[in-house]
Amino acid sequence: MTPAHTRYYLGFNLVPGVGPARLARLIAHCGSVEAAWQADTLDLAMAGLDTRSSAALLAARPQIDLDAELERAKRAGTTLCTIEDAAYPAMLRAAPGAPPLIYIRGDLTPADDWAVAVVGTRTPTSYGREAAQRLSYDLACGGVTVVSGLALGIDSVAHTAALEAGGRTIAVLGCGVDLPYPERNRGLAERIIAQGALVSDYPLGTRPVAANFPPRNRLISGLSLGTLVVEAGEKSGALITVDFALEQGRDIFAVPGHIFSRQSAGTHRLLRDGAGLATCAGDILEGLNLNAAGVQREARAELPSDQTEALLLDLLSYEPQHADVISRATGMPPAQVAATLAVLELKGLARQAGPMEYVRRH
Repeated sequence: MTPAHTRYYLGFNLVPGVGPARLARLIAHCGSVEAAWQADTLDLAMAGLDTRSSAALLAARPQIDLDAELERAKRAGTTLCTIEDAAYPAMLRAAPGAPPLIYIRGDLTPADDWAVAVVGTRTPTSYGREAAQRLSYDLACGGVTVVSGLALGIDSVAHTAALEAGGRTIAVLGCGVDLPYPERNRGLAERIIAQGALVSDYPLGTRPVAANFPPRNRLISGLSLGTLVVEAGEKSGALITVDFALEQGRDIFAVPGHIFSRQSAGTHRLLRDGAGLATCAGDILEGLNLNAAGVQREARAELPSDQTEALLLDLLSYEPQHADVISRATGMPPAQVAATLAVLELKGLARQAGPMEYVRRH
């Protein structure tokens, strides 16, 4: 059953000029997304919406049949996931400017918390294709979800390799999820739906115009713990994904290429600027502390959370805390704290930052 608030997030997503920041201010002022949808001119102004955005909302609101739009999404086999929903991807939620609503064809699962973006040129060399295939395949075999953009070239190779490995992959689109682009990849898109998901924050029916693709790259990096660039020229669109990843505080990796290849000029610049060197999947798994991703995935699925785990996780932050400090704060015996922290670490929810010092993972 669709949550009541979903209809209003869907409505706002159909109104131009009301992005994540404006909507967040409006909801904070009005108290809920439903109240925000029904806000009058004064409330819109008090929430900080400019005249143009307010006019666009007031003009569009009577024209949008929310029930019909929900039914349209259902007919298209599309799941609507709002930033209020527990199923909303944790990594994306943590990213600045996270989209309030995403459209999904297929399924996103907790396993996708361990994801790496693989991006690169649309015109790779044979070396680039082989590198993308091998690293993506091995990442998928290591329990990592491969995220990319369904474009021709490196994106297609990365998705295909993850599927061939029996792993999960997510394609982020610069159009509606009902219109996968390019058309040459429609068959690949159907395979991804069966073994992962197509994701977009663009409304259904949105055509794949050029201006849509750079902004969608923030979702590719936002869904991922890190971004791997396989081949990219000096002005490659893949470098836009890198910029978003850096803004989001995510790690960057690059595959070294031939020194005379234009397709490697961008990746070599990334390496000079401090990106992690990736010559195999192990370099990425180690850099992101994902060597045990498969074990962590199974542990999260099989070990149910309890109140003790929830209490300790709530106490953890991104600043290291010694287990003894946590023990004193909770009043729990040190042995119980140590055992629970070990379980949280196994689930990938916490990690050791030093001897008996723990931090919360993203």
